[in-house]
Amino acid sequence: MKITRQVVVLDAADLAVESTFWAGMLGGRVFTDDTWHSVISRDGQWVIGVQLAPDHVPPDWPDGNPQQVHLDLHIDDPVSAHAEAVALGARLLQAADDLSASEGHQVYADPAGHPFCLGWGHPDNEAIARILRGRS
Repeated sequence: MKITRQVVVLDAADLAVESTFWAGMLGGRVFTDDTWHSVISRDGQWVIGVQLAPDHVPPDWPDGNPQQVHLDLHIDDPVSAHAEAVALGARLLQAADDLSASEGHQVYADPAGHPFCLGWGHPDNEAIARILRGRS
């Protein structure tokens, strides 16, 4: 499995507030859609995703509500990445409709139950740089 990017993903009920905060902390920019915001750093790296979770309850760590963060691994071959993840002990939680689609993701749990996603077809760093140049 070739991992092309790692993105920490935060759940939030208010995408704009959360993504704007992290863009400010990192000196970056936010790219938006209805259910997902991408925080891009100064140097053009996609570093944080913010996923819409309308019923999000803020964590009260360490003794209250659990944390709600997961890791996205961007990969180049979903079929082989799936096989490798399962062989290592991952459990498929939500399958993609079509592993041969140009873009998609599958949701897994690691052996301890922590969720993570394997995604493919998302913009590479070169495409993100082009977007940044176009919005300057």
